[in-house]
Amino acid sequence: QEQWVESGGESVQEGGSLRLSCAASGYTGTNYYMGWFRQAPGKEREGIARIHIGSGTTYYADSVKGRFTISRDNAKNTLYLQMNSLKPEDTAMYYCAGTLPRLLDYYADSLVPANMYNYWGHGTQVTVSS
Repeated sequence: QEQWVESGGESVQEGGSLRLSCAASGYTGTNYYMGWFRQAPGKEREGIARIHIGSGTTYYADSVKGRFTISRDNAKNTLYLQMNSLKPEDTAMYYCAGTLPRLLDYYADSLVPANMYNYWGHGTQVTVSS
C-alpha cells in the first residue's frame, strides 16, 4: 500500500520556523499533485499549498503566502513544507496528500480541491504559542 507519513510537527514559539516532511514511498513518476492541508479543532480543513510533479508549479493560500514554501525531493519521494514566521493561527494538524498519477497541471493557477486528492497522511501536529 502507499505510505504517507508526515513528520516535523512540534511546538514552537511565534515567529519561529519548522519544516514538515511527508514520506510518500511508492509514489513516483510524474504528472500528479502533492499538497499540504491543515485543520484546527472546530475549523474546516484548509488547503495551504501544492506542487505539481511534472510542471513544477506551486501555489499557496493567501494565509501562508510569503511564509511557507512547498518543495519535493524527487529522489527521496519526500514532500516538504518549510514554515517561517509562524503565527498562533498556524496551529493545526497538518496533512500531506497526493492525487492519482497522470494528472496534468490543470490547476496551474490555483490550489487543488481536496476531493482531487486520493492519498492522505495521518497528520502531524503544529502548535505555535504566542
